[in-house]
Amino acid sequence: MFAILHVLWIFVVDIFKSRRRLEAENLFLHHQLNIALRRAPPRLRLYGSDRALLVWMTRIWPGLLDISRVVKPETILRWHRSGFKAFWRWKSRNRAGRPKVDRELRDLIRRMSKENPLWGAPRIHGELLMLGFEVAQSTVSKYMVQGRRPPSQSWRTFLRNHMEVTAAIDMCVVPTLTFERLFAFLVLSHGRRQLLWFEVTRHPTAEWLARQITEAFPWTSAPSCLVRDNDAAYGHVFTSRLRAMGIRDRPISPRSPWQNGYAERLIGTVRRECLDQMLIFGEAHLRRILSMYTIYYNESRTHLSLHKDAPLHRAIQRSGTVVAVPVLGGLHHRYARI
Repeated sequence: MFAILHVLWIFVVDIFKSRRRLEAENLFLHHQLNIALRRAPPRLRLYGSDRALLVWMTRIWPGLLDISRVVKPETILRWHRSGFKAFWRWKSRNRAGRPKVDRELRDLIRRMSKENPLWGAPRIHGELLMLGFEVAQSTVSKYMVQGRRPPSQSWRTFLRNHMEVTAAIDMCVVPTLTFERLFAFLVLSHGRRQLLWFEVTRHPTAEWLARQITEAFPWTSAPSCLVRDNDAAYGHVFTSRLRAMGIRDRPISPRSPWQNGYAERLIGTVRRECLDQMLIFGEAHLRRILSMYTIYYNESRTHLSLHKDAPLHRAIQRSGTVVAVPVLGGLHHRYARI
């Protein structure tokens, strides 16, 4: 501020000086400035008042940009633009307009639109009014999560809605010590991820698979839906047996194993935790191994999807000494209190 007042005072004094005196002073000051700039650091330190004074003077006399020596003309113009933005930002700080929407309300609108993809802005707006939120429907439309495609029920939604009445089947190939191939047929319940049934064969046929379905599900407690892949082994006899038992056949799309994800995950778990850790001698040996692992899987092994519980509910033990019971020859252990 003092620098600006000093310049204004010099300007008033110079009004009363002769033209020849002013030209001589300007020439002398130019020469001193050139001498000072020779030993000046590469980057001069300027104060805010210095910048304001340079911008103000070049605003009044644009021709002064051509004789600028301390800074480049582009720098002075950049300072002017920054000052223009700062001025109008300060002037518009208390501008009128619509009141801001609270973050809690915005999050609630997004949550409703995600949890209810079939709801539009009018429906969500009505729910908000019933909850005591005074908000316009246009605001609801603004903060809704916009889907890329029309809302429709996904495969995951279908499985979640019908989890308690849905089962899944799949087969995996198990090599033996003598390089033979055995087929393990697994039946899984979606509700509690329980391994309901398993059987082993060398040649899975439609008649054999149909018999396994009959043995896995009693006629009075068969599931409503059965998810399976498009293996050629599931022939006409198999599908006829499902219709006779009142089970709705739900084959997945071709080359889409993720649609039968629960069964695929079960097979991966059985391989990693059991079959890949030992040699299988034959059909009877594989059946005995799977029988022991099924008991461990259903009664002891905890699952993330079941909130760290077992498929067959495992009671919490709070008293007693912790002991380890080996499973599959010590491959796994079950821990209990006695």
